[in-house]
Amino acid sequence: MKQAIIPPIMALAAIWAVMTPARADFRLCNNTSSRVSVSLAYTDGETWVSEGWWNLKASACETLVRGPLAAEFYYVYAMDERGGEWKGKAFMCTRDREFRILGREDCFVRGFDRTGFFEVDTGKEAKNWTVQLTDPALVRPSP
Repeated sequence: MKQAIIPPIMALAAIWAVMTPARADFRLCNNTSSRVSVSLAYTDGETWVSEGWWNLKASACETLVRGPLAAEFYYVYAMDERGGEWKGKAFMCTRDREFRILGREDCFVRGFDRTGFFEVDTGKEAKNWTVQLTDPALVRPSP
């Protein structure tokens, strides 16, 4: 009976595939025509954390959270260099320069800004997620 011989390259590829962990990240892609600044907020079940800023060039993507997603809901606020915003009704603490803030209460009292973030529902089973920021559609008045 003949034994199958596995070429060394295929064996190495099989080992690499088993050893390489699956990618699991929270990413944000800037599909707009201008640079955007992004902040992210989430909870670990006990503490709220907001952090920023990531600056993304037009047509660029950035990983904001590395590894499997620990939360079902993430919150994003972004603004572009022309004054455009992607915002929502979930208020978190931010500031103008780089930050990592614990807690979302009493932002003004603690010396921070209070900013509305939009909610991203990644689902209960998601291990990775990508948010796509796009230019707002042009609204044309009807004739």
